[in-house]
Amino acid sequence: MTPDIFDRSARRQRRDRAAPAYAAHDFLRATMLDGIAERLDSVTRDFDDVLDLGSFDGAFVPPPGARVARVDPGARFARASRGVQGDEDRLPFADAAFDLVVSAGVLDQVGDLPGALTLARRTLRPDGLFIGAFVGAGSLPQLRAALRTAESERPVARLHPQVDVRSAGDLLVRAGFALPVADVETLDVGYPDLFRLIEDLRGMAATNILVDRTPMTRGVLAGAAAAFAASAGPDGRVRERFDIVYLTGWAPDPSQPVAAKRGSATVSIAGMLGRRT
Repeated sequence: MTPDIFDRSARRQRRDRAAPAYAAHDFLRATMLDGIAERLDSVTRDFDDVLDLGSFDGAFVPPPGARVARVDPGARFARASRGVQGDEDRLPFADAAFDLVVSAGVLDQVGDLPGALTLARRTLRPDGLFIGAFVGAGSLPQLRAALRTAESERPVARLHPQVDVRSAGDLLVRAGFALPVADVETLDVGYPDLFRLIEDLRGMAATNILVDRTPMTRGVLAGAAAAFAASAGPDGRVRERFDIVYLTGWAPDPSQPVAAKRGSATVSIAGMLGRRT
């Protein structure tokens, strides 16, 4: 068994602390949910049973007429969304229980991401759809640079490993999804200082939960804040970047078309998302 790189207990605690004021920091997940809604709009089929995987406050709105089950690693978020508490790689649901699984903003904090995607695929009925979104590689470059400057002599791992879009697509294939699609969209946010960024990260339960984490000293924090401020633009704000990776895949079914080999460019994203008739 692959050892956890994330501290599950710390993750639950951070989510519980973030829950009461989460609405003030939900812009990143709101962007992801908008992207998921756009992708669902391209699907001309009905869904009866939906799983909201990583529900936060329950802001995801299921398709009309669909029943929705929600699960979140944090107890407070699970209660707020009227769901159950559980981890993405330890799902408490039967195989083939859903025909749509949606996940926004949590998969980048799962140590066994291949296992979580495999379980998501197993909970789907044949020809069921998975759509996920998470923060991917390339995100938070200004924060990373500031920390490198502040800890240049003794660097410490403070930010999570990130999955790039190509690797994300490969993980869909590995998990057994048919017609996999992975794409990325970028969101830029202006911050007046490092502390406002940290406030947002805490508020969205996105701070460091690595098993091997080291407390940050005041000196390191001050150095990072100065380095962060040095990258401000003419308006006095630092433009921080979030790369959102979107994943789409179908549970295999004999009715599905066969995707062409990688690089042939004969299967469009619209065709993969659309309902086969």
